[in-house]
Parts: sequence; structure tokens; C-alpha cells
Amino acid sequence: MILEALEQWVARPLKRAAQTAWQRQRLRRAMRRLLALPMGVAPERPLLAELRAAWGNDRCAADLDFLSEVARLAAVTLGPVLECGSGLTTLLLGALAGRRGVEVWALEHEPEWRRRVAAALRDHKAGQVYLWFSPLSDYGEFVWYAAPLPLMPDAFRLVVCDGPPAGTRGGRVGLLSLIGDRLPAGAVILLDDAAGDTEQHTLRRWMRDAPLVVALRQLPHGTLAELTRC
Repeated sequence: MILEALEQWVARPLKRAAQTAWQRQRLRRAMRRLLALPMGVAPERPLLAELRAAWGNDRCAADLDFLSEVARLAAVTLGPVLECGSGLTTLLLGALAGRRGVEVWALEHEPEWRRRVAAALRDHKAGQVYLWFSPLSDYGEFVWYAAPLPLMPDAFRLVVCDGPPAGTRGGRVGLLSLIGDRLPAGAVILLDDAAGDTEQHTLRRWMRDAPLVVALRQLPHGTLAELTRC
């Protein structure tokens, strides 16, 4: 019994290490294919599915439909990109926008997660991304990222809004309150999981505070909102 327990105690970390190495190899192959695409061309769904599977984190990873929209817009946006939260979408934004010379700014409040994403960006040379550790801060009416506003671009053409996480006071209202004056006419905001109560409150508040055209798309795993600044 002791020998069997000892073997299991040794085997578990070895198995985890092997799985991690295999996952990294899969991601490396998928990223090579992504970075080999011509500039301005978005990856098709099979490659996005391969990237998602290799990235792991199935519990929180964006679904394929959302990744497809992020990739489509990132491949053609002409101006800076802001991402609220980070993950596989950060690699996509770096590879499809940052590699074309478009600035990508990503805000992340979890230090350990930021380290993982930053390491992936370095390992896969996924384009220039400014990935900032931005703790969630209390702005009175809402909680939002402590963004490095003085350093950020004066205008963002694309915003990928998948944070702060559910349950944060005020939801994602803070985006327009703090960044709204940096969203010129034609700027696009992608809001994931738009059917939730908190996100619906966010949409109503945003539409009250700014001239926006809202397009809702029902996806297999939720609702995506695409908002365009008038």
C-alpha cells in the first residue's frame, strides 16, 4: 500500500508535466500557423478551434463565435485596440493587429494570469501588446481597472470587453465612463455574454451616455453585442 501510494504521488506531477509540455507544443504549432497568415487575413474556425483547445482553460476561455468576431475585426482595424481582461484573445489581437503595427493595450487585474499571458506573448512572438497589470479600483459608482490613462492612446478604434469579471460592482459600466472620450465615431466595442442581467444594465447605461448603434447576435453559447460609436 505504501509503495502504491508513493508511485501515485510521484506519477501525478510527472503526468501533469507531460500534459503541460504537450499542451505547449500544440499551442506552438497553432501559433505558427496563425502567424503565417498574410497580413489582414483572419484565421478560419478550424484554426481558432485548434488554438482554443491548445490554450486550455476551458472553463473561462472565449467560445469560437466570439473568437471569430475578435479575429475578424483585429485583422482589419486601423487604429489602437483596447482589451478589458486578457487570455487567448490577447494572442489573437497581438498576432492580427499588433503585428501590423497597430497598438494593442490589454488590462488584467489578476497577477498570476497576467504572467501566464505575458509568457505566452513572449514565447510565441505574437506581436506588440502592452499588457498592463491593472488592479480593480473603486471609482465610487462602480469598480473598474486602474488603467494607465496618461500613457494610453487618445483614441481606440476597437474595444474587446470581456472584463471585469461577473459580480464586480457596476459590471462593465466603467469602460465608457473612463474611456468613452477616447472612442471616436466608428469605434467598435465587442461585449461578450451580453444577455446577462449585469451586461444588460451595462448596455442600457452605455446607450444613455453615448450615441451607439447596437447589434445583438444570438450565438450557440450566448449573446454577443457589437456596438458602434456614432
